[in-house]
Amino acid sequence: MDSSHKVHPVILSGGSGTRLWPLSRALYPKQLLPLAGRYSMLQETVLRVGSDDLFHVPTLIANAEHRFIIAEQLREIGVVAGAIVLEPVGRNTAPAAAAAALMLAADDEEAILAVFPSDHLVRDRMAFEAAVELAAEAARTGSLVAFGVPPTAPETGYGYIRRGGPVEGAVGCFRIDSFVEKPDAARAREFLDAGSYTWNSGMFVFSAAAYLEELERLQPDMLASCREAVAAASGDLGFLRLGEDAFAGSPAGSIDFAVMEHTGRAAVVPVDFGWNDVGAWPALWEIGDKDADGNVVLGDTALEDVRNSYLRSADGRLIAAIGIEDLVVVTTEDAVLIVPKGRSAEVRPLVERLGKDGRQEAEIHRRVYRPWGYYQEIDHGERFRAKRLMVKPGAQLSLQKHGKRAEHWVVVRGMARVTRGDETFDLRPDQSAYIPIGEVHRLENPGDEPLHIIEVQTGDYLGEDDIERLEDDYGRE
Repeated sequence: MDSSHKVHPVILSGGSGTRLWPLSRALYPKQLLPLAGRYSMLQETVLRVGSDDLFHVPTLIANAEHRFIIAEQLREIGVVAGAIVLEPVGRNTAPAAAAAALMLAADDEEAILAVFPSDHLVRDRMAFEAAVELAAEAARTGSLVAFGVPPTAPETGYGYIRRGGPVEGAVGCFRIDSFVEKPDAARAREFLDAGSYTWNSGMFVFSAAAYLEELERLQPDMLASCREAVAAASGDLGFLRLGEDAFAGSPAGSIDFAVMEHTGRAAVVPVDFGWNDVGAWPALWEIGDKDADGNVVLGDTALEDVRNSYLRSADGRLIAAIGIEDLVVVTTEDAVLIVPKGRSAEVRPLVERLGKDGRQEAEIHRRVYRPWGYYQEIDHGERFRAKRLMVKPGAQLSLQKHGKRAEHWVVVRGMARVTRGDETFDLRPDQSAYIPIGEVHRLENPGDEPLHIIEVQTGDYLGEDDIERLEDDYGRE
């Protein structure tokens, strides 16, 4: 395909995926997890737009907290993004798409954007590419195109699109007659029987120019804030940070609410490419491989008389279950979720309550990823905390000091290079070092294999905020 007919994929990765707690957490949400295959949902989305004939390199709009994980996941699949754009705060999909449209239009006045959430499943890639091509043709005539999924059940958790007449010059594309927010069960059944409604997938194709024109008309304050944020954007270790004050000042809103429901240019392409938004645990049960009793089972389990359930041991512990039906059971190292499949929508308010109660399980796993590797809590008690650290080859932690804790490091595997005050020395397996309170120090891995350390912290206060960074490879001073 001629490069002038390629589309620019814009992948939105700002969500937190709370309905898939406890596997999905705010600092490691569902799009970064391998929920339905070998790769994470984000990696699957990026690979899906890998056709050189149809797509330009992707632009990612991401939560700044996830930037290093996203960069590492792109490296794992050998993809170099056109840009990884960091949102200083979440403002929903409309401002994110506006920032992407402004940047891409600066280099390509006729840019066609294909905006995809990073956490949706698409099973039929050929049908997906055909739908993008059709939507792009309609977008070149000025339409703002949504992908509509023909409903297979009276689903009350999705918004609906009622299609109107055909779009001239784009066979298979229709004008949008109306949008309908999540209906009750009776209306959802009417929509299913009518045959003229589709689910709103949250995927869109439009020209940058048309989208920005409609924003100018419908959401001028949002567009003005996004223009400022793009103008004030700055590079940061290979990422592009939007101007914080300007972007924070933008009104929040989804593409649907801000533009699609109010424009006369809205169109829909009905698609059948095996779409699922993997919005809650029952979705993973629906798409999973089931045993003879209708169960989807992942991890170590022992089951007796269990039916139509989703059981996932994500921490290696045995799940033993007897006489249950239509349940979701998920275990991680620090939490267990048990919920009827029909009440899975209640997981989100439960997580919100955990957050209000100050429970760290709402935000992080015991394994916390950092740009240099990860740390994982082993145990904690009065005046001590024990962790396992993994430092990637060639990586180093910041030069830092702590005001309230001392640290003891024992090398388990690999080689550590330790800076402590004015001295620098190497440690090998079974060797250790002591870092007193207030001592300037650094840990690095000069080797070509991962470094594994057991760290024992002691002191009157052991919070993660007891750290003063003096130098940092990752811009966190």
